[in-house]
Amino acid sequence: MALFWNFVEAYQKIGKITIHPTKSMIAIAGKTRVAYVIRLGKNFVDVVFPFNKPFTDNLCFHKIAQVPGDQQYNHHLRIQEIDDINKEVKKFMKMSLGEK
Repeated sequence: MALFWNFVEAYQKIGKITIHPTKSMIAIAGKTRVAYVIRLGKNFVDVVFPFNKPFTDNLCFHKIAQVPGDQQYNHHLRIQEIDDINKEVKKFMKMSLGEK
C-alpha cells in the first residue's frame, strides 16, 4: 500500500485530485478521471493512463493499447519501487491532468 500512497502523494503535488474506488479499480480524477489503478499487489501497483494518442517514445510504459472503436490509448505502467515515480512518469501524470 505504501507504493499506492506514494503515487497519490506525487499526483497531489502536481494538482488537485480525488480518489474514486470502484468494484474493480481505483480511479484518480482531476476535472475528469485521469488514471486508473487496475491492480494493487504486495510489491507493485499497476496504473493505466488514458490518452488520445500513443506516446511510444518513453521508458516507463510497458504496454500501449488502443481501445477498440475509440481514439483512446491506454498506457500501462507498473510501479515496483518508489523511484519508479520518476521525472518521466511525473511528466505523464502532469499531462493527464491537463497541466502545462
